[in-house]
Amino acid sequence: MIVQTDKDLNGLKEIGKIVAEIRNELTLHTKPGVTTKEIDAIGGKLFKKFGAVSAPISTYDFPGYTCICVNEEVAHGIPGSRVIKEGDLVNIDVSGSLNGYFADTGHSFVVGKGEPVLEDLLHATKETFAAGLKKFKAGSKQNGVGRAVYQTAKDHGFTVIKNLTGHGVGLSLHDSPEHIFNYYNPRDTKLFKEGEVIAFEPFVSTKAEDVYQLDDGWTLTTVDQSFVAQYEHTIIVTKDEPIILTK
Repeated sequence: MIVQTDKDLNGLKEIGKIVAEIRNELTLHTKPGVTTKEIDAIGGKLFKKFGAVSAPISTYDFPGYTCICVNEEVAHGIPGSRVIKEGDLVNIDVSGSLNGYFADTGHSFVVGKGEPVLEDLLHATKETFAAGLKKFKAGSKQNGVGRAVYQTAKDHGFTVIKNLTGHGVGLSLHDSPEHIFNYYNPRDTKLFKEGEVIAFEPFVSTKAEDVYQLDDGWTLTTVDQSFVAQYEHTIIVTKDEPIILTK
């Protein structure tokens, strides 16, 4: 999507604020002893409160209002009976729509006190996001993002998941461009356009570089059960710094 009017901008800001508030509220409720289903139910109530719609449900008929992953799970985790424990690595991913506009956000965090490697991983993921974010400028090549993401993760002693990417968003959950790679792809020479709306989401890993789908048809994990952290915001590309809609 390309933002063309004030209506577009205001609509994106509104849904961006909503999904960010839901993400933050669910994070506060993620404590030892609660199940991922209980956390997701709060998300459902908040979507109703704001008059917004869960994008995973409306787009894919996903069995949950939000995607919640724990430890070895990387993405698209189905909320269920899994009980949160002290030290768990949790990812909450919230995407929704309102009045035809979509936004997508997510982040990983440790419940309580976690292993030092997890704290290092989370720090590296935020640094990786910050490095990639600087490359989003109108007229710049898309593959500059992947170069910065991969190199920053490597500098911190980690790698990236290569078969999970960012994507366009705005008028649908997955809009054009189809992929924003988290590694340097020399063939990806497209240029960012001013006003382009992107869901930017590096996945930083302790070791693995790929994920595969479990038999439930949704949940993604790694073969070696590497820990993976994600940091995601919906942004608008400008000639200068991008606008973050989901702070």
